[in-house]
Amino acid sequence: MKRCLAMVPTLAALLVLLVAVAPVSALDEADRLFMVGERALADRFYPVARRALERFVAQHPGDPREPRALLMLGKARLALDDAQSALEAFTRAQSALTAPAELLEAKFWQAEALFRLKRFGEARTAYDEVVRTDAASPLAPEALYGYAWTELELQRPEPAVTALREFLNAWPEHALAPAATLQLARAQVELKHVTDALPLLTTFATKYPDSRLVPDAQYLLGWVKVNNDDPSGGLADLRAFVAANPSHAQAPDAQKLIRRAQGRSGNRDDMLEAYKALMDESPAKAEGLYEAAEIARRLNRPRDAEAAWRRLKSEFPEHALTRRLALELASAAFKQKNWKDATAFGATAAQSEEAAARAEAWLLVGESELKLKRFPQAAKAFEAVGDVDDVEAGTRYRALAGLGLAREEQKNWRAALTAYEAVAGRSPDTSLRDWARERVAAMKSRLGASRPTAPKRPQPAKPTGKPAGKKS
Repeated sequence: MKRCLAMVPTLAALLVLLVAVAPVSALDEADRLFMVGERALADRFYPVARRALERFVAQHPGDPREPRALLMLGKARLALDDAQSALEAFTRAQSALTAPAELLEAKFWQAEALFRLKRFGEARTAYDEVVRTDAASPLAPEALYGYAWTELELQRPEPAVTALREFLNAWPEHALAPAATLQLARAQVELKHVTDALPLLTTFATKYPDSRLVPDAQYLLGWVKVNNDDPSGGLADLRAFVAANPSHAQAPDAQKLIRRAQGRSGNRDDMLEAYKALMDESPAKAEGLYEAAEIARRLNRPRDAEAAWRRLKSEFPEHALTRRLALELASAAFKQKNWKDATAFGATAAQSEEAAARAEAWLLVGESELKLKRFPQAAKAFEAVGDVDDVEAGTRYRALAGLGLAREEQKNWRAALTAYEAVAGRSPDTSLRDWARERVAAMKSRLGASRPTAPKRPQPAKPTGKPAGKKS
């Protein structure tokens, strides 16, 4: 986990290795194995420690030092990333240990092994037991820190924040204090408590100048500012981070954030620089082209926006961002009364996998086709809205209203009446409902006027008063 130590052979460790392979006449076999394992573990020469302690446990099961040897064996295995067998050793040790301090130590290392195995719920319980059993124990700080980390892994930032604050209040000078501060800031960001996270990050380098986590804190500070309405401040922090740490694992992400911050900073030169960098990115990325189009639109440079859109559609035709940008462009074109572009962009956006986006796109296409007086195409688009599952009610009834208009223009009064009646009866928009009722009355009037008049029945001939066949 966070305290995994590098296996660095020292002179003492090499001497231990010699002891491990050469017979030592002054010691019996059990003493020799125990001593080799103990010293190798202390010198972090973990393979030697593991071999010696495994032999000790296997060959001397009744030795009173066996519980302690199992505890050391578990540590060696854990250092060698064998968490499962380490957990087995710690569990066996705990069942045989009697001293309270050693039992607590075994419980702590069980928690560490469980954490490595991603059994976070069990690890959390074990860490908590260590802290509750003896808050003054030398293991308590690391146990409380581990407890907080398990809460983060379990997606429970609120209790993690509480535990990390307790840690920093109780042990402000502990070696883990910088890590706890950074984790606390991350948890606050996750909870969207930006005002609580910013002081932790802005003072981190001053408070912990020698910490290896200073670059991580600087990157997170820039990230928070860029994503919370301070792109200029975030841009400065991220530029400083990249300049000081060009090989850092998060440097590529920082470069992306820098371009985003440039695009949002409001500084025209920064925005143009970001647009060019995104368009020149090789290989091109859908996210970059999408961001470039957004920057061009904010700069009111339609040709640049069009260039980014064309590349996005050409190079990433099936990407979700292509559909999203198409919907944004369709909406913008509709507002500008550019019906043809709204129809073209909307047709692309209608291929989205998101139901809400698909429905909105078809609605824009239908309303644009109505404006272009292409009524069959408009009716088809409005019907497509109805085919989408779980459409928001406002969108559905606007589409039905549009379908009624398209059918009315096609002089299909009965189909128009059906659409209008659905809107008049169930639309949540009272204005649209009242308008639909007027159209219902108009359609009924149309249908009544066009109904053919029934032919009159023929009348029998009137009698003349003279019986037929008689002469006067």
